[in-house]
Amino acid sequence: MGGVLKIFRWLLEKTATAGLILGLALAACGLWLYLQDNVDFDEWRHDVLRTLTGERAKVQSALADVRQRLDRTAAGVAAEQERIRQTDRVLAQLGELDSTWDRLTGDAQQAANRARRVKLEQARAEGQARIAALQAEFTRTGWERDGLEIALGKLDTQLRNLEAKRSRVLHYLERVWHHRLGRLTVQGWVLLGLGLYFLGPTAGKLTLYYLVAPVITRGRPVRLATALPALPEVGPSRVSADLTLWPGERLWVREKFLQASDEGLVRSTRWLLDWRLPFTCLAGGLTELVEMRNRHPQRDYTCTLSNQANPHSELAVVTLGPDARLVLRPSYLAGVLLAEGRALAVRRCWQFFRWQAWVTLQFRFLEFHGPCRLVVAGSRGVRAEWLVCRAGNPEPARRANQDATVGFTPNLDYAPVRAETFWSYYRGMNPLFDDLFSGQGLFLCQQVSADGAARQARKFWSSVWGGALRVFGL
Repeated sequence: MGGVLKIFRWLLEKTATAGLILGLALAACGLWLYLQDNVDFDEWRHDVLRTLTGERAKVQSALADVRQRLDRTAAGVAAEQERIRQTDRVLAQLGELDSTWDRLTGDAQQAANRARRVKLEQARAEGQARIAALQAEFTRTGWERDGLEIALGKLDTQLRNLEAKRSRVLHYLERVWHHRLGRLTVQGWVLLGLGLYFLGPTAGKLTLYYLVAPVITRGRPVRLATALPALPEVGPSRVSADLTLWPGERLWVREKFLQASDEGLVRSTRWLLDWRLPFTCLAGGLTELVEMRNRHPQRDYTCTLSNQANPHSELAVVTLGPDARLVLRPSYLAGVLLAEGRALAVRRCWQFFRWQAWVTLQFRFLEFHGPCRLVVAGSRGVRAEWLVCRAGNPEPARRANQDATVGFTPNLDYAPVRAETFWSYYRGMNPLFDDLFSGQGLFLCQQVSADGAARQARKFWSSVWGGALRVFGL
């Protein structure tokens, strides 16, 4: 019952939206035609009435003339048929007077009768030819009469409609409905637009799922490193994270994540996380960070991080050793801890010729190098998925929702894979592509999918498609 109600609500919303768009379009086009007219509506109406009345009088006159010709032709056919009947009677009488003996003896009356029969038969043939010609003329005149009667009926209909037309609004709506735009009338464009509106999304999703997605999934996966000496260590995910700053360490953290800290830490403002990546920091929100330093030579200090604006956000601490690396989306980065004298090492990896990059609009991957500690934030928590070889599974692979992916180790193969079922994609429960990771390593994902780069990419492609439809008037 719930599914039927959803379908009914969807149809109702679609119909209401289509009706609103149709009404606004017709009103706008009607207003445009009204502004284009330079004559008064009543004056135009009277002129059209006079024109139609004159045309109707001409058609009636022509129809009366045609009917007279039909009557004359019918009378001519009847007269010719009567003459032929009389000729047939005379021929029959002459046939009765015919005698074989008289023909043999050369009777003069028989010779005269034969000559008269020849003339009568010739006259009969000529009469039949005239009847055939008259009948052909009668048929053509009948066609002409039928055409005139049809034209007269159309004129009568137009006159009745025009006499009944008292509203300017209805007049211009009718003009709009039959107005020609290119090869189609507005009526045709409306039907085409409604068909695209109701069936276009379904056809588009069918095309993307069954034609486009299989081609994209056959592309080469992204692999940024052939081998990785050490893997990161991922701590448990909690609503708050207690961090210990050892002597000489410094913490760069977004201000909204800083909840509490020990007195004794030196505070300052760091305007950008990495000055070599200004646009990335601006886009990812890594600006105006709080910098906290432990300058005490022998004492540790602690601070507590928690998302003050989002209670569903949880934090996990990822420790990168000297040989460990992690590809991370900066928008999920909450803070960075570095040892004294250490600079943040970030390598930029460009991927312009991979399908994965075009699907997610992520042409650049940021690879963080250790040693450092990264504080990662995720919706309802951050989960680490470990891909290791096990008995019966020598080539581990695991898929994840694109909206949930936070980061991964660069030795994994990263590729798009089509959603498992069309129905889940069609209903919007799953994106068209999932992220597929294969190899030996780990990747990080949110416990609950939230807005991420993949969803923003889909919104971008959706806006591009909508813009293209608007360009072509669809």
